Amino acid sequence: MIIIKSPREIDLIAEASRVVALALEKITPYVVPGVSTARLNELIDGFVREEGAYPGELGYYDYPASVCASVNEVILHGIPSEKKVLKDGDIITLDLVAKKNGYCGDAARTYLVGICGDRQKKLVAVAQECFYNAVSLVKPGVHLGDVCNAIEETAKAHGYSVARDYTGHGIGKEMHEDPYIPCYGVPGTGPLLKEGMTICIEPMIFEKKNAYKVLKDGWTVVAKDGGLTAHYENTLVVTKDGYRILTKLEESGKDTI
Repeated sequence: MIIIKSPREIDLIAEASRVVALALEKITPYVVPGVSTARLNELIDGFVREEGAYPGELGYYDYPASVCASVNEVILHGIPSEKKVLKDGDIITLDLVAKKNGYCGDAARTYLVGICGDRQKKLVAVAQECFYNAVSLVKPGVHLGDVCNAIEETAKAHGYSVARDYTGHGIGKEMHEDPYIPCYGVPGTGPLLKEGMTICIEPMIFEKKNAYKVLKDGWTVVAKDGGLTAHYENTLVVTKDGYRILTKLEESGKDTI
């Protein structure tokens, strides 16, 4: 069921989304060689709570941390750990949900750690390119399949593949609402976008093949072939003429990286 949000609800989602954007910006200088993913989790938890919000992933289906911290071949749901210490050349995705006043915001960024080569830089850049090519199509009356197709076609143009079993989603009082928003789609199919929809578009791309496995912890999803992965996500609202990205800091005029 497609849920259309009222202007008040959109404002509340926008506030939760601002908290997410702020936390992901504030963590940037800490994403360096030598830091553990547990320390990043601790810092992000504090940034979210300082804004009067709650880390929505903490306790979600018993997830044990405040952020998903996915390094290199981990495509999503990496659990922060004192044992996982970042080094030069790593890439790490931080996927964060904040809940405030009963509503959620959600975004993910893949960060370059220390000195990275063209291989890492390109993958991270293409994940963002997938998002922006997809979101450029968003406006009322557009089929969701067109938006999703743009993600896969952009990734394929660079020789990458996309996640098939993990998707973007609607968002509001719950972090995951209808509709599902895959990283692939058939143009001219799927639900029609409508003004007032709040959704998360989140390209998840694999450097090589998109076959994956879930580790014994029940959460961590890794590329079977050990290739790098990247993930880029924003919460947005469909407006009368297009869209507005909500996980964006107005004072900076741009998305955090």
